[in-house]
Amino acid sequence: MEIIFNPPRGEWEKYFSRAGHDDQTIAAAVARIVARVREEDDDALTALAESIDGVKLDYIEVPQAVMRQAAAKVSAELKGYLETAAGNIRRFHEAQRSATIDMETMPGVRCVRRVVAIDRVGIYVPGGTAPLVSTVLMLGIPARIAGCRETILCTPPSRGGTVVPEIAYAANLCGIERIFLAGGAQAIAAMAYGTRTVPKVDKIFGPGNRYVTKAKQLLSVSEVAIDMPAGPSEVMILADGTAVPEFTAADMLSQAEHGPDSQAMLVCNSLAFAEQVRRQVDKQLENLPRREQAAASVARSRILVMDNVDEMIDLANGYAAEHLIICMEEAWEVARRITCAGSIFIGNYSPESAGDYTSGTNHTLPTSGWARAYSGVNLDSFTKKITLQELTPEGLAALAPAVAGIARAEGLEGHARAVEVRMAAISPRTTE
Repeated sequence: MEIIFNPPRGEWEKYFSRAGHDDQTIAAAVARIVARVREEDDDALTALAESIDGVKLDYIEVPQAVMRQAAAKVSAELKGYLETAAGNIRRFHEAQRSATIDMETMPGVRCVRRVVAIDRVGIYVPGGTAPLVSTVLMLGIPARIAGCRETILCTPPSRGGTVVPEIAYAANLCGIERIFLAGGAQAIAAMAYGTRTVPKVDKIFGPGNRYVTKAKQLLSVSEVAIDMPAGPSEVMILADGTAVPEFTAADMLSQAEHGPDSQAMLVCNSLAFAEQVRRQVDKQLENLPRREQAAASVARSRILVMDNVDEMIDLANGYAAEHLIICMEEAWEVARRITCAGSIFIGNYSPESAGDYTSGTNHTLPTSGWARAYSGVNLDSFTKKITLQELTPEGLAALAPAVAGIARAEGLEGHARAVEVRMAAISPRTTE
């Protein structure tokens, strides 16, 4: 892992780059899969499950009895852990409810904003080498709190051709009653278009590999809303002499083990600390079960040593990390100055993995620098805001000159006349 000392500001941009990949190849493959699902419907899902996942499906939608049987296989211990996580996620997201706004902006002009749940949402839960059971909770719980009429879940089939037990149990905790065995780009296409079995949804949530991400981006252009642009997971750590090298290395590896495309960045103010962390990373990597994936990520990760706190903060805002850990003496003051990050973790005892699973904040976050403009998933993600207005004759009379004047400045005479025809009708009342 490379150590860079005081990089000039003009060179920061090159350190902001994430893992690259052949987008054209992936885009072409995804386009073919999407077209196939649109043309062949459920038949494409079963064929792709066999060719990509190596599973011959007996069903696409998991029967209720199978869901109950699968959920029953989860150990009591893990059930307890998932219930703890669900409780914290529920409490934090319930606190995010938005109130209706109902006010007069001026006499006779009433403006209202009300919050309405998205009708039907789709959740994608990756399978593969690490089925993300926590994602079920992170997305299913706020969907239920928001009041979405229906939440469906797509996930790749297990090797046995059915649903992973932990995913079935977590879905039950969230009140999700429909699970479909579809993975990858084909799952996104099924939820975007709808098939004989999979209902069409209004918005798709959830992480995934490059194919899933590309499918979401492609289909969001015209078919379905998505939670946010996303890419490989990442962490940046800001550290000074109060940080613990062993903890810092563990945080970097917890991110790196996601896969070769993941990135861990350390920004610290001491070369000695940087070297300690690098040694700890090598030591801890030796017995990590996902050593191969993590090692590939570490090879692309970096340590930047900077002796100016203001520049450390500026660099963090420029990088706009999905996860930002701050282990510094004035951590909360530093955090106050951070304007671009998905989620921030304060102090030596706030590992990123706590936010991934149980603290209560949402782990579905913007990556690849999108934190400059996007928030992580929250309760608002599952709602839309509808505005209403009602003007009395007196209220319209007060606004009419401004409305007509602005309309004519824009060359829209019809807009102006829509006001003036009303003013002509009510003028006797307004002049009495």
